[in-house]
Amino acid sequence: MWAIITAAGWPIWPLIFASIIALGIIFERCWALRESNWLPPQLVADVCRGLGNFKDKQNLARLAGHSPLGAMLAAGIVAHARGESPDDAMQTQAGSLQANMEKHLDVLSMIASAAPLMGLLGTVIGMIEIFAVQGSSVQSPEAIAAGIAVALYNTAFGLIVAIPALVAYRLFRIRINTLLDKIGEAIKPFEDLLEPNRKARP
Repeated sequence: MWAIITAAGWPIWPLIFASIIALGIIFERCWALRESNWLPPQLVADVCRGLGNFKDKQNLARLAGHSPLGAMLAAGIVAHARGESPDDAMQTQAGSLQANMEKHLDVLSMIASAAPLMGLLGTVIGMIEIFAVQGSSVQSPEAIAAGIAVALYNTAFGLIVAIPALVAYRLFRIRINTLLDKIGEAIKPFEDLLEPNRKARP
């Protein structure tokens, strides 16, 4: 492996750095986007059963700190107590929840887009090394082979970094949309409990 890195030359080092960052983001998001983190089992049912308990500010604070879903439910309870729309309050909280789900994904998308270009840069540098004349009008076979190695290794490594990053990015997007849909379905009984006539409104 070290021989390949050495043969690829300095252009491969930014790709290695990008691959380490991408792997870190992928592992972190795999752990962070577990369903139990965002949709704790029985939380909505427990809150609906014990809704009266959340007149106590300590219980309400514990609910808000329990999980992102708990914070959303707590926002709805607070809004309802103030005579405001729980739906609006929970929608605002849902925006923050989605932003937390999408944390670091912009960086992963950027790596997926930039890695092939970084590989192309290595390819161009390799081609320059092939055709550049360094002290003589004829390049040795070794110099040509070294230039081709730089070009091919960087092109390949750029794709090796970009393809998994792109696939992971798209899978995380699908995962986030699925989680948001499940959360939306899960909180419907809670919304109906706070606003029984919600569906009848124009």
